[in-house]
Amino acid sequence: MRHRQAGRKLGRTMAHREMMMRNLVTSLVLYEKIITTAAKAKDLRGVAEKMVTLAKREDLHARRQAAEVLTDDKALKKLFETIGARYRERNGGYTRITKLDYRMGDGAPLAAIEFLGAETAEPAKGAGKARAAKGAGEAAPKGRRRRRRRSKQAAAAATTSPAGSEG
Repeated sequence: MRHRQAGRKLGRTMAHREMMMRNLVTSLVLYEKIITTAAKAKDLRGVAEKMVTLAKREDLHARRQAAEVLTDDKALKKLFETIGARYRERNGGYTRITKLDYRMGDGAPLAAIEFLGAETAEPAKGAGKARAAKGAGEAAPKGRRRRRRRSKQAAAAATTSPAGSEG
C-alpha cells in the first residue's frame, strides 16, 4: 500500500528519477519551454518553482543550493540574472503546463511546460526568423512535425505523373 507516499515513480529508480528531474529543470531554465510527458511535467513543476524561489532570494547560500540541482553553469547564471528578476514581485505560479497530443511511438500524453512570460523571450523570435530565412522558398513548419499519410489521390498522381510527362 502507498499510503501518504507523494510523487510519481515514473518507472525508474530513485537515483535515475532524481537525475532526470535535474536534467529536465536545467533544460527548462535554458530554453524556458520544453515538451515532455504530462506526468514528468507535473513532477517537474515543483522542482522548477523551488528553483525560481531560490533565485528570488539572490544570496550566496541560495545560489549554492540551486547549483546542487542544476547541471549547467549557464543555466545557473540565467536563473539568477534573468528568471529570478522576472518574477521578483510574483508569489508562486511561475510555470504553465499545456497538454498536447499523444506521442507517436507509444501513445504517451505529451505536455509543454514553460515559464510564464517565456512567450515574449527574444531568442525564440530570432530562431523562427532564422529558420524562415534559411529555407529560401519553403514555408517554415510551425510547431512539431508530424507524419502524414498521403491520400490515395496524391499517391496515384505521384506514380502516374512521371510516366505521363514522357509520352
